[in-house]
Amino acid sequence: MSGDLVGVWEVALSDGVHRIEFEHGTTTGKRVIYIDGKEAVRRDWMFKLVGKETFTVGGTETKATINIDAVSGFAYEYTLEINGKSLKKYMENRAKISSTWVLNLDGVDCRVVLEKDTMDIWCNGQKMETAGEFVEDGTETHFNVADHDCCIKAVSSGRRREGLVHSLLVDGVEVTESTE
Repeated sequence: MSGDLVGVWEVALSDGVHRIEFEHGTTTGKRVIYIDGKEAVRRDWMFKLVGKETFTVGGTETKATINIDAVSGFAYEYTLEINGKSLKKYMENRAKISSTWVLNLDGVDCRVVLEKDTMDIWCNGQKMETAGEFVEDGTETHFNVADHDCCIKAVSSGRRREGLVHSLLVDGVEVTESTE
């Protein structure tokens, strides 16, 4: 990587937290995007210094756009959008539509993500095979991580605005949800 690094963002998606780095050579117009340290986009000798670069991130192929705007003279501003929303708005919305748990199993850090709209469950970048069942007070979605029995329980909060409360149990023990 050269000295043209102008933006670094961390983006939490279902398949993991991805690091996006952007290089912009304002003399040559060069644009390079790295995702998790690997070069994803390279454009040398771009005549226009402002504009946008669109690309996909992660196993979910989430759409991302870096906007390059001139602020004044030779100063530029770089903003990252995910699925057409600013990163901040995207993360706020994501907190509503997904739950994330980070835990250590047998010395390995695991990041478990529930997508509430599809009920898909991801662990460390892999979409999990699940089995769902209705129980007396809601639903249980079962899956395995290594040799551990995992279950996400969905129970009504009793308050309509909050909807369902999701909790993760690993080998019968509840894990605290994490905020990303």
